[in-house]
Amino acid sequence: MRIFAAAIFAVALVARCGGAGANELPELRIPKGAGGIPFLPLVVMEQMKLVEQHAAELGHKALKASYLNLGGAAVTIDALLSGATHVHAAGPPSFLLLWDRTRGRGDVTGIAAMSSIPAYLNTTNPNIKALRDITDKDRIALNAVKVSIPSIIMQMSARKEFGPAETFRYDKYTVSMTHPDGVAALLSGISEINMHFTSVSFHLREIKDPRVRTIMSTDDVMGGSTTFTMLSCTRKFREDNPITYKALLLALKDAVAFINKDKRAAAQIYVNAVGGKETVDDILESLNDPKNVITTTPQNTLKYAHFMHEIGTLKTRADSWKDLFFEDAHDLPGS
Repeated sequence: MRIFAAAIFAVALVARCGGAGANELPELRIPKGAGGIPFLPLVVMEQMKLVEQHAAELGHKALKASYLNLGGAAVTIDALLSGATHVHAAGPPSFLLLWDRTRGRGDVTGIAAMSSIPAYLNTTNPNIKALRDITDKDRIALNAVKVSIPSIIMQMSARKEFGPAETFRYDKYTVSMTHPDGVAALLSGISEINMHFTSVSFHLREIKDPRVRTIMSTDDVMGGSTTFTMLSCTRKFREDNPITYKALLLALKDAVAFINKDKRAAAQIYVNAVGGKETVDDILESLNDPKNVITTTPQNTLKYAHFMHEIGTLKTRADSWKDLFFEDAHDLPGS
């Protein structure tokens, strides 16, 4: 929380100084996120130069979009607050922390969702059938302790099963790791990590190993499809850079439409750009799973907001999902 307090001034300063040239930024800096299918729209935007195309059409021909190799809730929060990026790309919980802490001083607000995709808790420990079976010998890798989707989901689960006093019951078992490092640790058999709460691309890699079992998903706790990744920015950035902001939003919509229209082509773009062990067919398998939806429509974001307010993580209570997003998203069937 001290990081938020110390960095609020930086948000306001960066927002005030954001304009360049004809009152617009010369460079838009976007974090690539934690990786995998949930961030596929950003990969498509980068590879197809969609932001630059729309900016040029809108009259800002000099705009450059830079996609930075930054991921994880804590890292992307720090990047936005320090001015290293202009956009936050992560899950709803970390966005909600920004939304809450910057009210009246930066006003970080949602732009749109990017995906509604389950995350999965996998384990190699044959004795673990459910979260309640965890012991002091077990460790869970996830992309950020306290503020990530897996952390909030486990808090929800603990609160429901054991009561309010046990909300943070599982926090002590969690370890921050990137998704690729989490996969490597889980499958190595020599690491203390014997559980990994991860997104679909990495989940599919893990469950191919016969030692790995899935014990729960975010859908189990949230009761259905839920936004997994989304974009947000400060209100001042949006107001000071209307062309850049509009180009970003149009680029995101185009990327989502492209992915849903030609999933194989999108999978090929991902493999070409990201590399690694995944094939086009691997990515296509994920995109063809009906539980994995690439969409700009926010889903279940208000449920996260209400829970985080209930446990005291957020000071501000949102009355509607529309309180969390700019007006551009209000015509969507969000929740």
